[in-house]
Amino acid sequence: MSPSPVTISIALVHGILAGVQARGQPCDVYLADAGIAPALLQEAGARVTADQYIGLFRSLIDRLGDEGLGFLSRPLKPGSFALTARSALGAPDLETAIRRIARTFRLVQDDVELVPVREADLAGLALQFTGTAAAPPAFLHEMLLRVFWRLLAWLAGGQLPAARFDFAFACPPHVGSYGKVFPAQLHFGQARSAIWFDAVRLESPVRRDAAALRTFLAEAQANVIMPRRREEMTSARVRGHLQHTQPGWPDLAATADALHMSVSTLQRRLATEGTSFQALKDELRRDIAIVRLNTSKVPLAALAQELGFTDSAAFQRAFKAWTGSAPGTYRRGESGG
Repeated sequence: MSPSPVTISIALVHGILAGVQARGQPCDVYLADAGIAPALLQEAGARVTADQYIGLFRSLIDRLGDEGLGFLSRPLKPGSFALTARSALGAPDLETAIRRIARTFRLVQDDVELVPVREADLAGLALQFTGTAAAPPAFLHEMLLRVFWRLLAWLAGGQLPAARFDFAFACPPHVGSYGKVFPAQLHFGQARSAIWFDAVRLESPVRRDAAALRTFLAEAQANVIMPRRREEMTSARVRGHLQHTQPGWPDLAATADALHMSVSTLQRRLATEGTSFQALKDELRRDIAIVRLNTSKVPLAALAQELGFTDSAAFQRAFKAWTGSAPGTYRRGESGG
């Protein structure tokens, strides 16, 4: 079975562009590099494919020569993240690695410090912004937490379950997209943004070498910004089953039976995860549609049938409800539909 399609909220596209926009620079060239229609920026419900989002991230770094995406007072020159990660190699444990990472990161920029923190049986890494960057955009908090959490998890052997994420800003309108990117308790309006985990993990040995680091860095840009699906969750199992059985699109009862549970149990577990069967079905159909529209010339009637709609008109109405735009907006080279 092919990998499940992933799409990203347009709110995160606005976020990643905020650094260059704050400098008064136009964004068209970066959007063009990634194949994102500028009209999508005007639709609150719009989404882009994972490849487009990663392409936008890479375009910003390459054209700006700045791994900080224009958010910091001076460019974070390409290679800065690799240098910071390399400083942790040879550390006896994660605690020592964190101290080395914090020290090295401070050498390559002036605006934010990585601060090791402790609270009862939790340990973590907090962001401390200096006076020259006293009110950074929320996206910079989000990106730095995600980048360094992924790095620490890799150093700790591949897994570092988060217990809590603190954010030094108010709960944003796109908080609904946080669950897949920050899978833990979310606390907004805090003094500092931070990632928290079990303090016992500070003793985890670091057994990564230079060869492993090269492999990690080769996919780092994609790995650090893309959400990871928790395959053990019931919602992931439902999504996987729906994708595997398309274009059959089984109903709730058939899906529950395939997953060896009652309908009520499936509904209860999905509710606990903050979703529902219909929501998962619509999200998957939306993501498949966006990816197919961006990567193929499939006729709308054929795509509608593929997604289980009775006709093209029904599909187009649903797509407009999901994204705020007509399907044609997502066709490469088209500006509307």
